[in-house]
Amino acid sequence: MAFSVLRPFILAALLTLPSLALRAVHPDISPLSVALLSGLAILGASFLLTWACEVAQMDIPQAVALAVVAFIAVLPEYAVDMYFTWMAGQNPSSAYSHYAIANMTGANRLLIGVGWSAIVLFFAGRFHKAVVLAADKRTDVVFLGIATLYALLIPLKVSLTIYDGLIFLGIYAWYMWIICRRPAGEKMPEGPAAVLVALPKTRRLKVVTGIFLFAAVVILCNAEPFSENLVASGKLLGVNEFLLVQWLAPIASEAPEFIVSLMFAFRGNAGLALGSLLSSKLNQWTLLVGMIPGVYAVSSGGISPMYLDSHQFEEILLTAGQSLFAVALLSDLRIAVRGASWLLTLFAAQLLSPLYDAQLEALLGLAHDPLRLHAWFAWLYLFLAVVLLLRSRRHVWTLRFGLKV
Repeated sequence: MAFSVLRPFILAALLTLPSLALRAVHPDISPLSVALLSGLAILGASFLLTWACEVAQMDIPQAVALAVVAFIAVLPEYAVDMYFTWMAGQNPSSAYSHYAIANMTGANRLLIGVGWSAIVLFFAGRFHKAVVLAADKRTDVVFLGIATLYALLIPLKVSLTIYDGLIFLGIYAWYMWIICRRPAGEKMPEGPAAVLVALPKTRRLKVVTGIFLFAAVVILCNAEPFSENLVASGKLLGVNEFLLVQWLAPIASEAPEFIVSLMFAFRGNAGLALGSLLSSKLNQWTLLVGMIPGVYAVSSGGISPMYLDSHQFEEILLTAGQSLFAVALLSDLRIAVRGASWLLTLFAAQLLSPLYDAQLEALLGLAHDPLRLHAWFAWLYLFLAVVLLLRSRRHVWTLRFGLKV
């Protein structure tokens, strides 16, 4: 097999080697260097997982592919968040619970605010069309709506309990029960994944299994050093470590999926690209959130809830508000430039709010509260979502068909 064909796999694997060498040698280097090298390792492993997952769906039963491959594809994000959650259970009074919520909410908001909007805007810029989802994606939309409505209750309870986790996991299990009973669609992998498809089936299974194992080892080995040194780098540089965990950490794990989806959009298959990120959002908003209280309970040695403070309350409310707004936009399985622009503009305005919140509050004659704009944006998302849902109530009513096989 020619080197040029294998180049993407070789480059992705090379990204993982420096960090693996650090695990063996344990040199005395700065937290910033360790965070960078371990982040690159997770990035490289994420690319390998993305390509292997595309191929794996051709060789294993559909029910297994949908359940297992969907989980493996987001393993990088899960590994980092579960590490923070485990440490939060070990040290309940520490900042780890903040980091766990920050990583989870940041990943979810990035998927919609950047991922969804980028696909629509790039596709519209090239083909001058709105992105239309396949009819079967109505199931993803309706279950994302169900999970979001339940998520809105969490801030009201001021805690994330094991029962909340079971409900989120139950929502995802219900979703899987429906889609696993549907006939599988044929989708040939493209790009680097197509190289593996050309291999004989027996050899392909061995190669894909080897990639899965290698990538999983890399991710699990780097979850701790990346997480800890990212926090330490923030303290060293005087940067808010909460923001680093919330935005920088998910980029390393989400980037491969973003890039692959953008490639599909550039080739004219934006429906498949957006559908993929919609499934990832549902996966994170149910499985990821559902696992947090379970991991926390096991780590703490009892069925104890993870209590939320006002900051975590606002983060979850803001994420749920954005999610409900996104569901409202997709109620007719179609999203155009206007909707994508709203998603990106609101996301950017909220992300950059620490740069102007004090000035805006002074202009309005209000005392400075760093969480005030979080609440404003959360309620703005919810208000816009309700308006859209009422205007599109006929489309909303048809979402019920997503609950059928």
